[in-house]
Amino acid sequence: MIQPVTPDYAAFEAAPVSRTPFAHVVVPHFIGAADLHALAASLPLIRSGGSFPPEALDLSPLMSRLVTELEGPRLRGLIAGKFGLDLDTAPTMLTLRGRTRARDGRIHRDSDSKRVTVLLYLNGDSEGEAWSRHEGCLRLLRGPDDLEDFAAEIPPVNGTLLVFPNGPDTWHGHRPYVGPRYTIQLNYMTNDARARSELRRHRLSALTKRLPWVA
Repeated sequence: MIQPVTPDYAAFEAAPVSRTPFAHVVVPHFIGAADLHALAASLPLIRSGGSFPPEALDLSPLMSRLVTELEGPRLRGLIAGKFGLDLDTAPTMLTLRGRTRARDGRIHRDSDSKRVTVLLYLNGDSEGEAWSRHEGCLRLLRGPDDLEDFAAEIPPVNGTLLVFPNGPDTWHGHRPYVGPRYTIQLNYMTNDARARSELRRHRLSALTKRLPWVA
């Protein structure tokens, strides 16, 4: 019987909200070492860049259970409490990335239809040399113009969780990196027409992205 992945919710509850450069929480090892090792052996093979809905990928039972867990009520409630938000009726949108391209990581903020962004990094230290050069390490920026003007930097490794409510100043990006970089992104969405349109595109993407080079 496949055992489910058990995120470290206690660590999330204990983690402080950092306010610089904007409100966010970082939880190292939100996915523990044993679970991360098991997940690494069952990650979907993604040879192209971009974001993929779970329905576009052939997920292992272990990965499927993790996706279900992340979209469940426990994490939603903890995030709502941590940031003082009402997320009870917020739709969710979840995607996976498996490969980063040279053009990825440019400075941006997430769309207004995304109320909260959750990033979970499933990489080990195999690309440690790149991470030590700060390539592919997400930076939380003080403004939209300078990638070097950052207040926090999060290496995309070891089951680290990053959560932040989206806002007009939530600029982030990373230095160029090309190669495998597995990330789950979960967003709690608004309930307006713009969000519904984005969710429709998300569902359509699930149909169109089941391509031969995605296994």
